[in-house]
Amino acid sequence: MREIKLSSKHQQWFWGYLFIFPAMLGFFLFMLYPMLSGILMSFTKWSGFGSQEWVGTANYIKMFNDKHFIKAVWNTIYYTLGILTIGVPLALILALFLNQKFLKGRNFFRAIYYLPVISMMVAVSMLWKWLLSTNHGLVNYFIGLIGLPSVNWLLDPRCAMPGLILMSIWKGTGFNMVIFLAGLQGIPGVYYEVADIDGANWWHKFRHVTLPLLSPATFFIIITTMIHSFQIFQQAYIMTEGGPQEATTTIVYYVYKNAFEWFHMGYACAQAVLLLVILILATYLQKELQKKWVFYE
Repeated sequence: MREIKLSSKHQQWFWGYLFIFPAMLGFFLFMLYPMLSGILMSFTKWSGFGSQEWVGTANYIKMFNDKHFIKAVWNTIYYTLGILTIGVPLALILALFLNQKFLKGRNFFRAIYYLPVISMMVAVSMLWKWLLSTNHGLVNYFIGLIGLPSVNWLLDPRCAMPGLILMSIWKGTGFNMVIFLAGLQGIPGVYYEVADIDGANWWHKFRHVTLPLLSPATFFIIITTMIHSFQIFQQAYIMTEGGPQEATTTIVYYVYKNAFEWFHMGYACAQAVLLLVILILATYLQKELQKKWVFYE
């Protein structure tokens, strides 16, 4: 039997593809195939049982005329903007503070701030549901200590989403803080030395040295935070069940309701496809805009 000999280059290809085969198999079976199936299913009417009925773009037309879905989209945007405008700057402030060499116990504080990140979302949601309780929550207790009235955090439509944002910032700020810390420690000290020679104060160094050189980390944080925020589900499901008055009904929560409570699988898939399109467009827009404000060494 003739022996087949592979060249050095072909051997590298063979072993490379062999090692990535399990990961690629998992990607095709558990990510790509379900995604393509969901896209096809979005053009059908299906309850999850029996045969599927092809309805074309009817689900998409229905979606854009569904006031409940439109409200869910705005709720999701509201939540995402809250996380981006409050959580990201807070993470930067913490990173700047914990990057100071004179601070004693820096590693301890870094671990404390990161601890919520590795906590289970279900447990954290249950904890914050109690903390934000109108009558027995610690948040209202401390508010009462300064003479302010109690807030119906999870029962008032005006306060329910801010309550979820507050909890999510507490849960996820530590992750962004670590990314900012890595970016800060990667900035060469020579830039600050030159700024000191030029007589720059702390604000000038922050504005003209730290922020520009930290922009790649900031760009990464904005993208990942936006994607993660648009997929909010567990907080809304556990803490408020989408209420009150649909004030915390988000896109993913509404997809869940349609798919697994009302058994409108085709309609739920159409909503999921739209969410995918929104995330792709938002990410592409950020990628184009980053050319104007992200600076690489």
